[in-house]
Amino acid sequence: MRIKPLRLAMVAALGLATAAPVHAAGITVFKDGDKYVKMGGRIQMQYYRLDPDNGSSTDDLFFRRLRPYIEGSLHKDWKGKFQFDYGKAEDDNEVAVKDAYMQYSGFENTKVTVGNANFPFSREFLTSSKKQQFVERTFVGDHNYGTPDRNLGIHLTGHNGSKNLTWGASVAQADIDPNAGRIDFDTPVNADSDFNQGIIYGGRLDFHPFGELKFEQGDFSGDTKATIGVAAFMWSNDGDNEANAASLDEVTGYEISAAFRSSGFSVDAQYNLFQADTTDSAFTGGLYENGETDLENWSIEGGYMIVGDRLELVAGYSQQDADNYGEEWARTTFGANWFIHKHDIKVQATYQLNDSVAGVNGNDADEMFVQAQYVF
Repeated sequence: MRIKPLRLAMVAALGLATAAPVHAAGITVFKDGDKYVKMGGRIQMQYYRLDPDNGSSTDDLFFRRLRPYIEGSLHKDWKGKFQFDYGKAEDDNEVAVKDAYMQYSGFENTKVTVGNANFPFSREFLTSSKKQQFVERTFVGDHNYGTPDRNLGIHLTGHNGSKNLTWGASVAQADIDPNAGRIDFDTPVNADSDFNQGIIYGGRLDFHPFGELKFEQGDFSGDTKATIGVAAFMWSNDGDNEANAASLDEVTGYEISAAFRSSGFSVDAQYNLFQADTTDSAFTGGLYENGETDLENWSIEGGYMIVGDRLELVAGYSQQDADNYGEEWARTTFGANWFIHKHDIKVQATYQLNDSVAGVNGNDADEMFVQAQYVF
């Protein structure tokens, strides 16, 4: 992929940005009526340390995400956006396409998005990485364990007049990286040659009794908000690539999630169930026994602001189980977040205790994450 023109455009736009107005999301570098160009991005530098009980400790310092984006419009009710990620670049994988879509918002209370965008499943996944309480998502928001990634297709989102009901629906192409130890959804935009290809369709519905509770964690306002959501999807292999022994034939997913905010306190809870079948009905390994598995994961996490909206203490517990696991994989997580400018500039520290990693009894490990974030 040729990326030099993109870099030049970004440098030029950043030069204009010194005199441009700054908004909550991105910097508007040009505006004339309905026409505008906006730029933004996130920088997340992370230190990671792994301490397994049955092995040597390792650590690393790297950019977890380097994501610039450009958004713009020439016509009323239309916009386009594309976003790249240079984080964790290695070998030939120097850049990954994230958001890349066109969107129409001219219908009442409904937006139509065409392109590579979030699939409407998992409240934790739909909460941006820049607005998470833990440095990394738990099982219920991890695309490695059943939650669909950004997918290439048609995506609808909307709400009723009072926004106490919100919804989403999508039909898209979704790829799966075949791996016995995972149900690893990936976007077809960044596909490898061995990915299973297929069509995915599904939707979600969220109810907000005290007004809309957006997809973000933590409580800065102190207002009482709550939500409960349900979602489901179906993915089927189109038969183009089934060479790997762990190739999947079908995956069905179900979600129920809830969240509550009040007086600096926040809690999020979610349960997912994925029913998956391999193309080889006799395959046993990793998650699968005799060609199938029920992969269950759930999580509860919470936080409390102890110094206004500057310092938050967080803790949580999550668990995952599969048909071929000997024991449930359990994680106990705790940490702290220092907000310099809310989620725009913050430092996070998370410590995680893993019991029975990948369902293997006695395979325990501790993980430490420290991350500095800057969003513009």
